Amino acid sequence: MAATNQAHAAQVVTQRADRAQRRILRLPTVKEVTGLGRTKIYDLMKEGRFPKARRIAGAHAVGWDSLEVDAWISEQLGEGQ
Repeated sequence: MAATNQAHAAQVVTQRADRAQRRILRLPTVKEVTGLGRTKIYDLMKEGRFPKARRIAGAHAVGWDSLEVDAWISEQLGEGQ
């Protein structure tokens, strides 16, 4: 029983750490971390090959989920294989 509780506690800690690292990235940051320009980012989004931007804080602001962008970068570097 104690092993089950420890495993659950470890899982909760990991989930909290993931949430603490998750943030909304705006376009300048996405461009910086990916090395891509605005047009290429939006072209890849249209093709379904890059994470979709989401509306934030009103109708005109958009941002990207940092975990989705990080996963995309890892995939490009072959780390997901």
